[in-house]
Amino acid sequence: MPARSLSFPKARRLTRASEFERVKQNGCAQRGKLLMLGVLAMENAGRFRAGFVTSRKLGGAVARNRVRRRLREIVRKHQHDLREDFWIVLIARPDATRASYRALEDEWLRLAKRASILAP
Repeated sequence: MPARSLSFPKARRLTRASEFERVKQNGCAQRGKLLMLGVLAMENAGRFRAGFVTSRKLGGAVARNRVRRRLREIVRKHQHDLREDFWIVLIARPDATRASYRALEDEWLRLAKRASILAP
């Protein structure tokens, strides 16, 4: 059985403002206490792509970067459970800075199920 790669290269991330705006304008959003998940179905896009937003409302650079690293790790860890042909934007809410890794992961899984992006 071949081993599945757990890497999450930059090519799999949304990086341009126009890509984030496209998800915001044309996608649907699922809101939670810690996170907001924007999802846009893309025809023939192949593997999913994900973007992460941590605004200054969260706090200083250290807090924002910690939340961003945790979110990236959560998505990387569950990437093989996601369906293809989607763009995903995860927006951290202010309570995310005080939340544990496990709480963020639980919220991510709950929102992903609600958005129907987890593979059956």
